[in-house]
Amino acid sequence: MIYNKINFNNKTILITGGAGFIGSNLAFYFQENFPDCHVVIFDCFRNEKTFSNNNLKSFGHYKNLINFKGDVICGNINIKDDLNLLNKYKFDYIFHHAAISDTRVYDQEIIFKTNINSFYDILNLGKKDHATIVYASSAATYGDLPSPQTEGCEKPENPYGYSKFMMDQIANHFSKLNPSMSIVGLRFFNVYGPGEFYKNQTSSMVIQLANQLLSGNKPRLFKNSNKIFRDFIYIDDAIQANIKACDPIKNGTYNVGTGIPRSFKNIVDILQLELQTNQTIDYFDNPYKDYQNHTQANLSKAKEFLHFEPNFSLEQGIKKYIPEIRLSYGRNIS
Repeated sequence: MIYNKINFNNKTILITGGAGFIGSNLAFYFQENFPDCHVVIFDCFRNEKTFSNNNLKSFGHYKNLINFKGDVICGNINIKDDLNLLNKYKFDYIFHHAAISDTRVYDQEIIFKTNINSFYDILNLGKKDHATIVYASSAATYGDLPSPQTEGCEKPENPYGYSKFMMDQIANHFSKLNPSMSIVGLRFFNVYGPGEFYKNQTSSMVIQLANQLLSGNKPRLFKNSNKIFRDFIYIDDAIQANIKACDPIKNGTYNVGTGIPRSFKNIVDILQLELQTNQTIDYFDNPYKDYQNHTQANLSKAKEFLHFEPNFSLEQGIKKYIPEIRLSYGRNIS
């Protein structure tokens, strides 16, 4: 589906974090709809290094890019020599999705160096090339503030959320200093869909619960999960937001969700219907203190300034996702 009137053919497009979940989906959106555009993916790719929580430090995976026809550069956004590899291009659009996105990593130094410091380099690259910049912010900037979460009211509760909040401040300041540039941040809520398989334990609850059911096991939820709500958004709508952010009415940071909160119990019920299973739920205590109990994106600004309109309900998104979930089940995750 074409999401706006921009013709990306004959344009050069950079996607940092392009071997990851949203980045790889974005790459294929351009490849399928604008075959004459030149897409360059910059990603550090998966390695065996882990954080103290045993989650991988990087999730970009070459298998997300099977059949991709553009350029691929393996590089780390924290390393200047790697970033210099991008100087041979002149970019028209930059989609900055590279980041440490694990909310359970508390190593502030590595998160801030990766998410905050490198952002200055991306902004300056965009300024040099007169490129439109769209970057990934996050609903984690809101912490556990009451719903609906609204731009301008933030209270991050972890280093990741704070790093994204700081990126938003940096982008706002940079935009004021460079009024001719187009710079938009997208505060993604809970994105799910094809392409997230290699995120391991940081993947959405949709695929995690589906894999439990396909294994014949009881789906596991926190106690009182019927009272824990999230704004779940399907990957196609996340891509729509990226594309519409290329032609904003106004620079800024905008929520990307459905505006309709759903419970984890809703996910289990929809999955059981689609997978034709009938397991009872195994409830256990929530071990996390800094936990968002309710998220709901206020979409008024995204609708006004990006013309963003989500197309997929949770039922529709999961139904479309099911074939990919079945295909990936049992696949080697390494």
